[in-house]
Amino acid sequence: MDNTKAILALEDGTVFTGRSFTGHGEAVGEVVFNTSMSGYQEILTDPSYCGQMVTMTYPLIGNYGINDQDIESDRIQVKALLVKEYQEFPSNWRSQRSLADYLKDGNIPGIEGLDTRALTRHIRRAGAMKAALSTRDLDRDSLVEKAKQSPDIVGTDLVREVTCQEAMLWQEGRPVKLDTGLDQFQWPENKGGFRIVAVDYGVKYNILRSLEKRGCTILLVPADTDSGTINNLDPQGLFLSNGPGDPAAIQYAVETIKGQLGKRPIFGICLGHQLIGLALGGKTFKLKFGHRGANQPVKDLTTGKVEITSQNHGFCVDMESLKDPDIELSHINLNDKTLEGLVHKKIPLFSVQYHPEASPGPHDATYLFDRFIEMMERDCRLSIVD
Repeated sequence: MDNTKAILALEDGTVFTGRSFTGHGEAVGEVVFNTSMSGYQEILTDPSYCGQMVTMTYPLIGNYGINDQDIESDRIQVKALLVKEYQEFPSNWRSQRSLADYLKDGNIPGIEGLDTRALTRHIRRAGAMKAALSTRDLDRDSLVEKAKQSPDIVGTDLVREVTCQEAMLWQEGRPVKLDTGLDQFQWPENKGGFRIVAVDYGVKYNILRSLEKRGCTILLVPADTDSGTINNLDPQGLFLSNGPGDPAAIQYAVETIKGQLGKRPIFGICLGHQLIGLALGGKTFKLKFGHRGANQPVKDLTTGKVEITSQNHGFCVDMESLKDPDIELSHINLNDKTLEGLVHKKIPLFSVQYHPEASPGPHDATYLFDRFIEMMERDCRLSIVD
């Protein structure tokens, strides 16, 4: 295993030292932390982490290796992985290769030996911030300056870096390119379930698997697809995916959603939820250090039940900015009382900030996919009556 010295410098001048387990490398990005004890492969491939270096708070990472089934996108999305101790020899019957080999193949730095507890405490106190990591440039002042000069996530459209470049049909657990353009697309015949257009802001594969499991036919379209195109496709439901970065920087998506309000049932997750909030006239803001982990407690205000949820986001909808009396706040985070979900009383629309497909041990939130199906069933019955 490589033991090359590495330095991580934050934009506020704080410096941490460690060693690379993937060879030489350099990266810049926002440093965040995730409190999950497992799931590092899903974290690495989650497009919502685009532009970020992820610190794992659990001290031992890599112990069960990597397999080809647990990916959430077609590549590693993080800028770097920061851990306390890397396990060089994985032991799991599903393991196909080591974490180090996986990171090397993606040219992504992996750093161990960092004081991840001190780093996490610093982020909690000072907030998530930009940083520079290097095994080549070991000058602390130089790295701090690189961190300061790196792009800021606030105001940056990161969705364009992760969205699909052309429409694809989700079939048997994978995206398949279309034989024609969207203007000539025909929904597959002899397939049951509902027709869904899923707007790809950086969608996790397991969301699409969850919809497919419920019999849906899913057309994945690029993030900049306009409302008119969606109308021409005539789906029975519209899904708005998770994704990275600042929702306020993606105004083209907000305009598309505005054009779809009331046209068909809409379900949004994470960034999709934030974009719905903006389309409904609300505002968003950046959280101090975000919600990233598999044990976030969320209260369903309609039932009083508490769900243990998986989350990954750095921005939030300002609940005080939602002035429309027909918007109902449906879920809140019990740690900081921020908004985690909303529903509309008059049009078929709901959204959540967390990830119901992730199932972090419990399956508390998977009912939300069933709620989307029920919403489309009701809408179809109403259409028949009309």
